[in-house]
Amino acid sequence: MTQETIDRIRKMTIDRDWDQFHSPANLAKSISIEANELLECFQWSDDDYDINHVKEELADVIVYCRNMLDKLGLDEDEIVNAKMDKNEAKYPVEKSKGSNKKYTEL
Repeated sequence: MTQETIDRIRKMTIDRDWDQFHSPANLAKSISIEANELLECFQWSDDDYDINHVKEELADVIVYCRNMLDKLGLDEDEIVNAKMDKNEAKYPVEKSKGSNKKYTEL
């Protein structure tokens, strides 16, 4: 995400005085709600969906995630890379390539 986009998200929150509602718990709830709205786009078909609706719901999830990063003072690159390190260790290529098994079943 570009700094310009991050600043735009932050400005919307500041201009509307919404930070008062952005507790970590409220943001987690909002992320979950929006993720479920994204899932609803695929409710009756894996192949027949409205891409514009998908983009809108996905954007809502991303915006709330950005707000949570800000609220908790987290760096997205740092936390994503830390998680990738763990995932790469749990799912070595030689055991997991082409498999959908959980790491405990590899």
